[in-house]
Amino acid sequence: MAAESPPVLALDIGGTKLAVGVVTPVGDIRGYIVEPTRKDEGHRKVIRRLFALGQQAIRDAALGPVAAVGISSGGPLDPETGVVMAPLNLPDWIDVPLGHLARAEFGIPAVLVNDATAGMLAEHRYGAARGADIALYLTISTGVGGGAVVHGRLHRGSAGNGGEFGHVMVRPGGRRCTCGRLGCLEAYASGTSIAARARDALEEHGATSPLAALPVVGAEQVVAAARAGDALAVRLWTETTDVIGQAITDLVNTFEPEVVVLGGGVTRAGDLLIQPVRDIVARTGMPLAAASARIEFAELGEAVCVVGAAARAFDYLEEYTLVR
Repeated sequence: MAAESPPVLALDIGGTKLAVGVVTPVGDIRGYIVEPTRKDEGHRKVIRRLFALGQQAIRDAALGPVAAVGISSGGPLDPETGVVMAPLNLPDWIDVPLGHLARAEFGIPAVLVNDATAGMLAEHRYGAARGADIALYLTISTGVGGGAVVHGRLHRGSAGNGGEFGHVMVRPGGRRCTCGRLGCLEAYASGTSIAARARDALEEHGATSPLAALPVVGAEQVVAAARAGDALAVRLWTETTDVIGQAITDLVNTFEPEVVVLGGGVTRAGDLLIQPVRDIVARTGMPLAAASARIEFAELGEAVCVVGAAARAFDYLEEYTLVR
């Protein structure tokens, strides 16, 4: 897409936040807005607010008309029809024709993409995986998702939801995942699951932990307590990095990527996350695969899915032009 091409509007729907922005072909974001999802309101109200935020972003960006709308959402979804089918972090979003609704609202083409796939696309085009022939992306946030670039091309899978790395099995027969299986990576490493594991641990034997005195215990509090040396938090966090490292080792052995990019809110743990994961992969991975794979944090931060949704919209416009 040429740098002088018109911008696109990008909308990202997460379990905890909505994010919107107008994105230029070189990846610059204007009019960026973030608001809580408030998913308990139901999908109709959330979509109305999302579209209102999109209209506001277009006005605030002041770049003129946008050429398309890119929408990032958790899956499963059907990118061909633009239907959000049943995302695990948005319980009442069943068969929502989001692409059709966006086209009607904005009067321009709209394209839907899995949020973790969007993150991979953004980091490959503009971020930490720029230029990589084979790259993987994991977002570790409310849930755990993933995406892959293989031989320079985004891997979307035959049904458009390829790269569900959050549902790699790390503890067979273990904690129940939102997908219904027992022992998925998401059931241990997502921010939601870290908080649930912390609550369970405190109920069992956490009376002496400083976490017991806090009104709310989430991943951020577990990380802070682990950094301070609290034994219960250290145990929780060690299991978290162990399962992430185990899953990434399996993926590195399978794909032999040049880079694995980690994004999402849990990565705010910084060195407390990435160094143990790097050590596990280096120690347990197949030697040649582990030696060739860099493990890096995402460069695009909280806006990664907005940029990725925009990148997918630019690709769609290019494909549409070629077909015509």
